[in-house]
Amino acid sequence: MAEKYYFTVGLEVHAELKTNTKMFCACKNDPDEKKPNTNICPVCMAHPGALPVINKRAVEQVIRVGLALNGNIADFTEFDRKNYFYPDIPKGYQISQYKYPIVSGGHLAGFDVTRVHLEEDTANNKHDRGDFSLIDFNRAGVPLMELVTEPHTFDSAEETAKAASDFAKEYQLLLWYLEASEANMEKGEMRVEANISVSTDKNKLGTKVEVKNLNSFRSVERAIKHEFERMLSLIEEGKGREIVQETRGWDEGGQKTFSQRKKESSQDYRYFPDPDLPKLKLHEAFDLEKMKKELPELPEAKRARLKELGLKDEDVEVYINDPVLGSWFEGVADLLKDITAVNIASNYITSDYIGLKKINLDVKLPSYKNFAELITIILQRKISSRAAKDILAMIVVKDESPLKIATENNLLQSNDEGAIKAIVEKVIAENPEVVTTYKAGKENAIMSLVGKVIKESKGSANPQMVIEMLKSLLK
Repeated sequence: MAEKYYFTVGLEVHAELKTNTKMFCACKNDPDEKKPNTNICPVCMAHPGALPVINKRAVEQVIRVGLALNGNIADFTEFDRKNYFYPDIPKGYQISQYKYPIVSGGHLAGFDVTRVHLEEDTANNKHDRGDFSLIDFNRAGVPLMELVTEPHTFDSAEETAKAASDFAKEYQLLLWYLEASEANMEKGEMRVEANISVSTDKNKLGTKVEVKNLNSFRSVERAIKHEFERMLSLIEEGKGREIVQETRGWDEGGQKTFSQRKKESSQDYRYFPDPDLPKLKLHEAFDLEKMKKELPELPEAKRARLKELGLKDEDVEVYINDPVLGSWFEGVADLLKDITAVNIASNYITSDYIGLKKINLDVKLPSYKNFAELITIILQRKISSRAAKDILAMIVVKDESPLKIATENNLLQSNDEGAIKAIVEKVIAENPEVVTTYKAGKENAIMSLVGKVIKESKGSANPQMVIEMLKSLLK
C-alpha cells in the first residue's frame, strides 16, 4: 500500500434490559423461556385495539446507564414508530426513539457516545427447519437499549478492531455492575454492530459499511479486520470496483462478511411520534441527583482503586471481570493490610485458587480470616510454598484454620536453628564431592545439599534458613 490509510469505526450496541416485564405490556421478560410463543399477549402481538403502556423500570435503567457514562439526560423525550416490514415485527413498525433519545453524549473506553435510546426488541426467527422458517414471539417487545458511539479513527485495522472489542467488553462490564442487563452475547442479550469506513484523508470519512449482529468479542475483532481487508483490496484493485454503502453480515464459519442489503436512511423508516404513548418529562419524573449518588462503584473507578494496591494489571482485570471474587479479595486485603501480604494473597488467588476452581467447580472461597491466616503463616515462614498450596486445596473444600491443618499434618517448618544446624553439618560432612563442586564456583550445587537437608529433616526444615546456613558454613 503506497498511500496512508485511516480506519474508522463507530459502534451500535443493543442490550436487552433486565426487567420483570416487557417494554409496553405485562408479559414476562424471560430470556430463558424454552417453549415458543408463551410470553405473548394482544399488545406485543399487535392485535387491533391493544394499547401499549411504558415500562417505567426500563426507562430508569437507561437513565442509570446514561449517568454512568456521564451523559446528558433529556428533559423531554418521546417514543417514535420506526416503520419497516419484516416477519419478526408483528406491528409492521418498531416502537423506538428518533429525535429525542433519553441520553445524549457520554464517554467510555476511548469512545465518545452519541446517544442511548430505548426501543422494543424483535421476535426470533428460526431458520433450522429446512425450506421454511418459524417465528418465536417471546422476545418481541422486550426492552432493548441501543447505544451509538461517535466514529473513531485509527492508524491500523488491528488497532481499530481491538479498540472496538475493548469498548464492547467494557460496556458489558458496565451493564453487569449496574445490573441493567445480563448482556450475554451467546444468548443474543447483547448484539454489536460496527459501522466501518476507510479513507486516505484523516478528516474525511470513506463510504460506510455496517456489519450487523456480532455475537462475541472475537467476532467483533475478526469481522472488523476482515472488512477493512476487503475494503482495501477494492481500493487497491480499482478497475471500476468501489465500496458500496450497505449492510453486511458476518459468517463465523467462513470468517468473512457477506452482503445483506443496501443501507437504508432514516427517511426510509418514516419515523413519526407514536400517538398511543405519552411524552415524558424525565427531570420531573426522576430524581437524577439521587440516582447518580446511588450508582454502584463502576469498573473504571474500581480498576483505579485496585491498582493503588500495587497489583499486576492482569490480576486487577480478574477482579474487575469477577465482582464476587473481587469483593472477596478486598475482604482478605482489609484483614492483611500490609501491601506485600496483599500482593502475595493476590498471587495465590489468581493462580492457585483459580487453578483449583477449573479442576473442581465445587470448590468454595474460604473465609477472609482463614485465607488471611494462610498468607500470614507463609510470610512467617511457618510453612513452605508446597505446603501452602496443599493447605489451600484443603480450605477451599473444608473451611478450617490453616495453622491447625499445618500442625495436625506435620506441615510446619522448623525454625530451630540449633536442630537445623546439626543436620546441615551432618549433610556437609557426608557429601564432600558436592561441597568441592560448590566451592569450585558451581553455585547451583548447593541445591543438592538443600534437598538432602530437607529430606533428613523429614520436610520440616525451612528451605530459606537452610540455604542461608549452608552458604555461611561453606564460606
